[in-house]
Amino acid sequence: MRRDRFYFATQDFETVFGGAYQGRRVLVTGHTGFKGSWLALWLRMMGAQVHGLALPAAQSPNHWQLLGLPVEETLCDLRDAPAVKAAVQRFAPEVVFHLAAQPLVRRGYQEPMDTWGSNLMGLVHVLEAVRATPSVRVVVNVTSDKCYEQNGARRAFVESDALGGHDPYSASKACAELLSASYRASYFSHDDGRGHIVALATARAGNVLGGGDWGADRLVPDLVRGVTHAQATPVRNPNATRPWQHVLDPLAGYLLLGQRLLADKQDRGEAWNFGPDAASHIPVRSLIDKLAARWPAIRYEPDESPQPHEAPWLALDCSKAHAQLGWRPAWDIDTALARTAQWYRRLHQHGEVCSGDDLRCYLQDAKALGLAWAS
Repeated sequence: MRRDRFYFATQDFETVFGGAYQGRRVLVTGHTGFKGSWLALWLRMMGAQVHGLALPAAQSPNHWQLLGLPVEETLCDLRDAPAVKAAVQRFAPEVVFHLAAQPLVRRGYQEPMDTWGSNLMGLVHVLEAVRATPSVRVVVNVTSDKCYEQNGARRAFVESDALGGHDPYSASKACAELLSASYRASYFSHDDGRGHIVALATARAGNVLGGGDWGADRLVPDLVRGVTHAQATPVRNPNATRPWQHVLDPLAGYLLLGQRLLADKQDRGEAWNFGPDAASHIPVRSLIDKLAARWPAIRYEPDESPQPHEAPWLALDCSKAHAQLGWRPAWDIDTALARTAQWYRRLHQHGEVCSGDDLRCYLQDAKALGLAWAS
């Protein structure tokens, strides 16, 4: 297996986000998962001191193990409150990115107690650990676009829209938003003796894709597994529309949000949407066709078996992040799919892990677009 050279910080990366993360102690929960592993890589390339807190990776292969990053980690269940508290206090981070969760709608139907325990009580345990750790200044809690109440209106959700959830996963994410607001108001918006407030923000993103995702019951990983086994992939709800984006786009939003909260000592945090442009809100069927055009070995067939309820249409209005953070996607849907297909094909055909190369290309494209955080 050949890995890209991304173990150590580089000058280009140390200066992005105003250099806010260089030398900073940052905790990433869920670092063994898809988004968490990409975030840990990005932070490491910016010169941050990174600690991971999560369960072991759920499948093999997995992006975290392929990266082989020299990152200190604690492997435990977030439902184990004493273990979580001990890990956070031992590392004493300044910034916490909370990504650990049970992330799947259908698994939520099958395992509601585990879903509620991980997504709600796991968050309680992280926030209680933060309360007991004076070094923490910023918490970014990543929830989901599925936290919004589905009222049948085909318009993009804004941060002030009502929260809700038909299924256990979606409802747990709505509750995680309410829980975060409660902790912000009750504990973190005033100095509790640590010498500063704790800014607690929530981040809501749509369906992410990119190399290194092998999660069960996810569209792109399922298609990749179909290629590996030379068979067509059953696909449910091919006409459902989703806000698709490359994983690096919302991660840039989370990092930009963390930078803002570190810089403004009075900002208590709030909710933010990080979704793609309107052109990237496309049906499942269209996304598969676009991906197959870049990797012809991909084949699929409709799964006509009975399916649990899933929202037929989702979209996020990110005007707030555009106006107040200066954030917007650097990659459109075609670029995101091209980079994703190339990542898997290079691993499948040549045994290469090109995550660092993707990050460098992303930074170059963000600079070319004039995004301030990339300067």
